[in-house]
Amino acid sequence: MEKLINHFQFRFRQCFRLLNLNPRRSVPVLIVLGALIAVKLPENYYYPGMFFGLIILFHYERKDIPFLKKVFGQSWRWVVVLEATMIYSALLLGNINYTIEKIGLGLYALMVLFAFISPRTQPRATLQWNFIPDDLFEWKGFLRKNSWMGIIGFVIVLLSSYHPATLILAGVFVLDYISHIYEPHENKEMLEMYFKKYTLKEKIRKNSLFFNILLLPVYCSFLILNPYESFYILYYFAFMNLYFLLILTRKYKNYNHKNKNGDYGIGVYLEYFVCCMTIIPAVLILRSSMKAANHNIRTYVGD
Repeated sequence: MEKLINHFQFRFRQCFRLLNLNPRRSVPVLIVLGALIAVKLPENYYYPGMFFGLIILFHYERKDIPFLKKVFGQSWRWVVVLEATMIYSALLLGNINYTIEKIGLGLYALMVLFAFISPRTQPRATLQWNFIPDDLFEWKGFLRKNSWMGIIGFVIVLLSSYHPATLILAGVFVLDYISHIYEPHENKEMLEMYFKKYTLKEKIRKNSLFFNILLLPVYCSFLILNPYESFYILYYFAFMNLYFLLILTRKYKNYNHKNKNGDYGIGVYLEYFVCCMTIIPAVLILRSSMKAANHNIRTYVGD
């Protein structure tokens, strides 16, 4: 029993340590946890299914089974079940809108299966995304490295269109990942080759078009489900596009062929987030960033 208590104390401290050491993940995780606590779904029985799906994902991704076998021996399976049960219970009891019902209780019985279902051990198959034009090389490279995360993220954003609150929460969550698409710097030769063929305005136009094509199903779905709240989608459109353009122009404003990335961090995220909420400051920063980005590009490509 003492060994088990020490293990859960270690797990608890590990969660805070990982969030503290990885600011990129900590903000989205906190946003999701806040949503899981506060969001009200149309039906009460939706909560257990959603939370159980999160537990399945957690179990599928875990890589600590060899460690558990070494520490707990033959009892490791029950530790896995107990961990899943505790996380599921915390999610169920944590949501302020959920009341205990039979589906939520019935899913506890399925937790036993986690003792006999092995987590993923082989790397995921990756998609090539060859239908994306080479002009959109940032998107193509990001999606090749994060295929399944990109698909899951798109589904989450699409599902978020059923209510204004979830639409905004999912948008805030996905902005951080969009920022990392434009964080890496291409080499000097590739930059010169690209901007001898295209201007910065053309790059912005092509990338913005692709970005809004991805969000078009979300726009349409929200208007169908919430026809009397179209103001939200107008604000959402302006907010998402302004943030996207700020991140894109920031890349070339700060571009230096000696740096592999643009040093994106939580400070940049919060600054642009606040500016885009108020619209006008974001427009002023965008104008300044475009001038600086054009000037920086000319130092590599020439007039």
